[in-house]
Amino acid sequence: MVWVLRIMILGIGSDLTRIDRIRASIDRLGVRFLQRVFTSDEMAKANTILDPAGFYAKRWAAKEAVLKALGTGLNRNIIWRCIETYHLEGGRPAVRLLGGAADHLAAICPPGHRAEVHLTLSDEQGLAQAFVIIETRPISEDAD
Repeated sequence: MVWVLRIMILGIGSDLTRIDRIRASIDRLGVRFLQRVFTSDEMAKANTILDPAGFYAKRWAAKEAVLKALGTGLNRNIIWRCIETYHLEGGRPAVRLLGGAADHLAAICPPGHRAEVHLTLSDEQGLAQAFVIIETRPISEDAD
């Protein structure tokens, strides 16, 4: 069998965030900050954690990294809540694009291809980090 890979990297993004900065935003702005940035599912998950600031900081970093990988930043069509983090079975972090973010990804994805967003999260000594790779694959590979 001959393997021919036709994968293309569409974007790469990373972000490093201080956890105490996110904690300060939560302390200062409270639910207004949380509802502006995070989805209801993300907030529900954070409510199950003893100290949610690190959880939120990693999600903030993930959203920033996705914006960089998309090459858009925030704009009128892409807001914070258009990027949602969650975990797959087994615990691997994943990201779901909604609304304007999903529309933008569809627009930049080559015809006949599907996009996949890969996410990794980490935290250490007061810092939260996220790294994102957006790749595309021919849809015909899905049938193989």
